[in-house]
Amino acid sequence: MSRIAAAFARLKQEGRAGLIPFVEAFDPDRATSLAFLTGMADRGADIIEIGMPFTDPMADGPSIQRAGRRALRAGATVAGTLGLVREFRATYEALPLVLMGYLNPILSYGADRFAVDAAAAGVDGIIIVDMPPEESDFLIPSLTRNKIDLIRLVAPTTNDARLPLVLKNCSGFVYYVSITGITGTRTASAEELARDIPRIRAVTNLPIAVGFGVRSPEQAAVVARYADAAVVASALIDRMAEGLDQAGHAPQSTINAVLADVSALVSGVRKARL
Repeated sequence: MSRIAAAFARLKQEGRAGLIPFVEAFDPDRATSLAFLTGMADRGADIIEIGMPFTDPMADGPSIQRAGRRALRAGATVAGTLGLVREFRATYEALPLVLMGYLNPILSYGADRFAVDAAAAGVDGIIIVDMPPEESDFLIPSLTRNKIDLIRLVAPTTNDARLPLVLKNCSGFVYYVSITGITGTRTASAEELARDIPRIRAVTNLPIAVGFGVRSPEQAAVVARYADAAVVASALIDRMAEGLDQAGHAPQSTINAVLADVSALVSGVRKARL
């Protein structure tokens, strides 16, 4: 059983949803992003999503765009991101890690080489925002050979006729983009989730994680009542960005504030079904 499958099996057994916090690799520097990874693991994150910085992040809102720019200035690369995963994995063997990024850096790195190196580093899954199902056949065999889950994005605009195509070859979990638009803007309502999540469940047995707009413990709790996990990204990045010093570094007090938010989010999703 993969680490992702094991995590969701445990969540199902415990009768609760999970929390998937987001870390942009190398934002604002490598050491800080590693501190966030280890701190989130220690505070109860069920899976961690790691952003691979890219110059043209078309699906991301201003918060993650700025995070990507800070990370690129700090020297982020695909190889550097995988190195971050390796260092984390040396201590945290069981916690699943999912990369989220764009196709261009993977193509530049080499698709087959990327799959091999990502698996060796300890990556469990990948979300490629701008890779449609119709253009993914070149990468799927390499990911499959290396036991990396290809996690698909489903949006409110994905109609019933297209859902089976989008979810073909999907594994790990389904990432439901709960809003139309970019990350970190608005949050889907309980009514919208109650309408949309069953539509996806009718097509797949995979767990469903909801992201793009989940910002608070209360919002995460709403997601947890309908889906299998809540993904929180922009709110954590905003908290960090607010606490950067004049040199653009994150003091320990800022790291602590972000991790306190993670603890509150963990509590929110764990209490949602009580």
